[in-house]
Amino acid sequence: MSSPRIVVIGGVAAGMSAASQAKRRQPDADVIVFERGDRISYGACGMPYNIGDPSRDIEDLVVLTPDKAQKRGIDLRLGHDVVGLNAERRIVTVRDRGTGTDSEEPFDALVIATGAVANYLSLPGFDLPGVFHLRNLNHGRLIKRHIAANAPAKAVVLGAGFVSMEMCHVLTELGLKVQILKKRPRILRGWSDETVSLVVAELDRHGVEIHTGMDITGAEAGVDGTVAAVMTDEGRYETDLVLQAVGVRPNVTLATEAGLRIGETGAIWVNRYQQTSVEGIWAAGDCAESYHRVLRRNAWAPLGTTANKHGRIAGANTVGAGQQFAGVVGTTGFKVFDLEVARSGLGLEQARSEGFDPVSVTIKQQSRAHGFPGSSPIHVTLVADGPTGILLGGEMVGREGAALRINTLATALASHMTVADVQGLDLVYSPPFASVWDPILVAANQLIKKVGRTT
Repeated sequence: MSSPRIVVIGGVAAGMSAASQAKRRQPDADVIVFERGDRISYGACGMPYNIGDPSRDIEDLVVLTPDKAQKRGIDLRLGHDVVGLNAERRIVTVRDRGTGTDSEEPFDALVIATGAVANYLSLPGFDLPGVFHLRNLNHGRLIKRHIAANAPAKAVVLGAGFVSMEMCHVLTELGLKVQILKKRPRILRGWSDETVSLVVAELDRHGVEIHTGMDITGAEAGVDGTVAAVMTDEGRYETDLVLQAVGVRPNVTLATEAGLRIGETGAIWVNRYQQTSVEGIWAAGDCAESYHRVLRRNAWAPLGTTANKHGRIAGANTVGAGQQFAGVVGTTGFKVFDLEVARSGLGLEQARSEGFDPVSVTIKQQSRAHGFPGSSPIHVTLVADGPTGILLGGEMVGREGAALRINTLATALASHMTVADVQGLDLVYSPPFASVWDPILVAANQLIKKVGRTT
């Protein structure tokens, strides 16, 4: 029996995880990775912090070099774009971006790891020098070079998600005056009012201005030809740099054209084995759906940690491992200036929209024991299903100990624990780390009073 030919489309987190796993499990397999760019396996989530440190090269974010991938026995082909997929013939059409020539490549097993693409505002002036996105390593390199070469004094950030928050932090610390412009009336869509108010206060404390409820109409150039202002229906905002951070969407063009099932989220539908609707084809990473353990159905979770797990499962299953993806619970976090912000599971409004009858509570508790120096408040929000008491989600905001504490809630959510179960957890007590009643336990003690009541 001949060795299987396994083709992977995409060479970042999910793609290289899949290729490495397949090659490790079946060393005689012919594993080929087609990557349209010139880099693989880099830490995209670290780009804002790298941009904020002029002494570091953007290449520091590369985790696996092409040479190391080749040494693993992976046939890595950079600068090769997969432009067609014939699922019935089991062939992909690959374009060499250097020569412009196309070739057909057969496969026995295929992993689609095409990731996500940034949303673009197609507006007048948004092709000017000084207008950027931050989706891949080249984007990060361009932003870093622009700052070094032009010493901008002002920045406009469009959008108000995680990347926006991190870049507001970074750009402010680099000495720029930062303004957030957003169409929706509030930042951090889906987060609790308490969390949003704390983040807004932190941004304001560091001089970041927030302007919401406006339509962006275009950008204007200055005398040197670079961007000088962003235009809105409410006025003109002068700037030397514009960052578009208005979200991403799954890159499913190839899968759609090939007739693969697209899920309700807009990402490629997969089962718990990362299999698509077509036998012999798997999907992993930001282009694919994930099983959500709270919702007990597929959702879209475009995060690096999820992509790596997807890739491992998909790669293992191309050689018959039969592994299942455990699922996600929606754990995310970010840092903005001195504030740690994290969440897991469902927010109150999402829980309602999903058909639950939720109850919620927000408490404030010190991060360390009474009298121990260096303590600061942690705000904890918990959400549960009122009739059953099952924990549905939570958020934490604080200056220390907030982000990693969310992992306790993530574990509880994955285990379908009730508020009473959380209330009884034996959490660590030591004055430098927590009071005798950890903030999570304080929140559970308050929320249990609402369980069993109708909203």
